[in-house]
Amino acid sequence: MSNNFDLYINGKWVTTNEKLDVLNKYTQGVYAQVSKASEREVDQAIETAENAYKTMQLSPYKRYEILNKAKELLRAKKAEFAESIMMEAGKPIKQAQTEVDRSIQTLEVSAEEAKRISGTGIPVEAAPGSENRMAFTIRVPVGIVGAITPFNFPLNLVVHKIGPALAAGNAVVLKPASATPVTSLRLAKLFEEAGLPAGLLNVIVGSGSTVGQQMQQDKRISTYTFTGSAEVGLKIKQNTGLNKLILELGNNSPVIVDKDADVDKAATTLAVAGFSYAGQTCITPQRLYVHASIKAKFQEKLVAAMKDLKVGDPSDEDTVVGPMITEDDAKRAEQWVKEAKQAGANVITGGKRQGVMFSPTVITDVTKDMRVVCDEVFAPIVSIIPYQDLDACINELNESPYGLQGGIFTENLDTAFYAAKNVQVGGLIINDSSQYRVDLMPYGGVKDSGSGKEGPKYSIEDMTEERLIVLNLNK
Repeated sequence: MSNNFDLYINGKWVTTNEKLDVLNKYTQGVYAQVSKASEREVDQAIETAENAYKTMQLSPYKRYEILNKAKELLRAKKAEFAESIMMEAGKPIKQAQTEVDRSIQTLEVSAEEAKRISGTGIPVEAAPGSENRMAFTIRVPVGIVGAITPFNFPLNLVVHKIGPALAAGNAVVLKPASATPVTSLRLAKLFEEAGLPAGLLNVIVGSGSTVGQQMQQDKRISTYTFTGSAEVGLKIKQNTGLNKLILELGNNSPVIVDKDADVDKAATTLAVAGFSYAGQTCITPQRLYVHASIKAKFQEKLVAAMKDLKVGDPSDEDTVVGPMITEDDAKRAEQWVKEAKQAGANVITGGKRQGVMFSPTVITDVTKDMRVVCDEVFAPIVSIIPYQDLDACINELNESPYGLQGGIFTENLDTAFYAAKNVQVGGLIINDSSQYRVDLMPYGGVKDSGSGKEGPKYSIEDMTEERLIVLNLNK
């Protein structure tokens, strides 16, 4: 076995009897073996976090120093982390390298935000009878943050939770996805090297139904931050009662290609964005609403641009579309396409599966009740849906229960702003893919796509409490 990893609790590596095999997602061979947490280790991690939070209140500048040091260490170990992401997540190596670069930025922004946490003055003296009073607010840490992360960004989405939580002065208990825990454990080692005191970060590995469930039922955890499916997000909300939640959930991103769009730009952009990392991101374009007058031209250019997409081994620097996370997920994608075909849809290109590989797929003649349209496909599949009237288009795309991010391609400023005001999403990207994200921006959805925002500045607001201080002055 080339890689063996243990749980990280209270600054120590904890071995357990039960092990989890982590697969190389392309070859399906065992890449690493990781200790699995039992109820005992979960309780130990939460107890450790509670004790560390109570006894080690780091100053804002110290938090900044640690996060900044972690950033520099990550920069120095970029190749190691990129390889880890490629192996356990199946992410093509260039995209894995980009994820490390983004994670460095996320740590940098988190470090800076640690020095910017502040309250506001409250003019209570303006109220009759309070002329001799003065008030202001401060922001204080919530205590313990429970972080549950997905497989598709095993570094950056972990950093998006750990970075702001530590910047705000909290302790963290992290449960990474069982399919991709290795990168999180490497990150724990990196934070240890950066000087983070023992107990402020704990990493436990196991299934959501056991480890995740126990975390949700533990009252010592004050705030939960979760990225994953809407179904699991709803269960977390039900299980955690009145606890604070940051939920980044499912999506089936709509992108409108308007009659006034730059069709070449739209086609070449979406040919990459719709299929990179096998479509396994929450904001991958899925529903392409194309004006009927340009549908044929757009479709031709999209399919032509897709011919340059290399599918295969993620270690190849030219690969754009690698394996899906499991063969079962690839089989699900295959089944959904077959269902659509049987219901009258036309598969223009793709639709073929070989093991964990699923070919980039474009479907037309779809209806809004097909699963490739109305559900989150999370695979390299896009559907082209023609429209005539923009209002009718927006009304139809808004019927989706999801609303994370969407996009519109148009050269008409009025059309762009009209869509921005009326498309029900947390973010609308104009003249680019719905997949656009930089790590300092507020990122979050509406409806079944969740609540709360990511982006260090915005997560810190949810990972702190605003406390009012009132002074009763004698003079």
